[in-house]
Amino acid sequence: MRPPTLQQDQPAFVLHSYPFRETSLVVEAFTRDHGRVAFVARGARRPRSALRGALLAFQPLLVSWTGRSDLRTLIAAEREGPYASPLKGEALMCGFYLNELLLRLLARDDPHEHLFATYGSALAALAATGEQAAVLRRFELDLLGELGYAVLLDREAEDGAPIAAELRYIYVVERGPVPAGGRAAANGVELAGQTLLDMHRGDFTGSATQQQSKMLMRTLINHYFGRQTLHTRQLLHDLHEL
Repeated sequence: MRPPTLQQDQPAFVLHSYPFRETSLVVEAFTRDHGRVAFVARGARRPRSALRGALLAFQPLLVSWTGRSDLRTLIAAEREGPYASPLKGEALMCGFYLNELLLRLLARDDPHEHLFATYGSALAALAATGEQAAVLRRFELDLLGELGYAVLLDREAEDGAPIAAELRYIYVVERGPVPAGGRAAANGVELAGQTLLDMHRGDFTGSATQQQSKMLMRTLINHYFGRQTLHTRQLLHDLHEL
């Protein structure tokens, strides 16, 4: 069932926008109560438009719209509270990466209130800390969990035995970790038990955990994305190669 035709003052973030006709924008937004929603912001590209300065990425907004179609009509947008700290440099690219994940993996009109709060917290953390990798890994884990693809980290997939920090495991996609036991990692990612336990606690300070968790999450997200390409991930990779 489509949501009611008029929605007012919904907390939201802009994920992406692009020109529409001569003076308007199409805006993809992540809203707290309605999930991902697309609007047409009529006249938003005009110099004196009230919407022009409001529709900024990474800023908490209150938006109002009308319509039941896939492309609704934005009627108002204003900043919610003071300006959030701006993202700069690599943190900005990380923010775009989060946005691309949401755009690619969230269905329209599928609310995720917890994920909405997680996204806001991730943006604040990116602006405040230099530990971008840890912020990304925590968000990726929360995102997959919200979508029903929770990552098993604290016990073995086959018998539920607790993960042992000193052992090696193969994380098999759509199953979970199994003891390596000399088997090849052709159908999964090999990593240390300590890495799994660190990820379960949200602790990404160890260098091995950083490297192995990145490999695991890349494999899982690639699996659920299918053949889609994550453009921001490639840009981040290219930046590190400079």
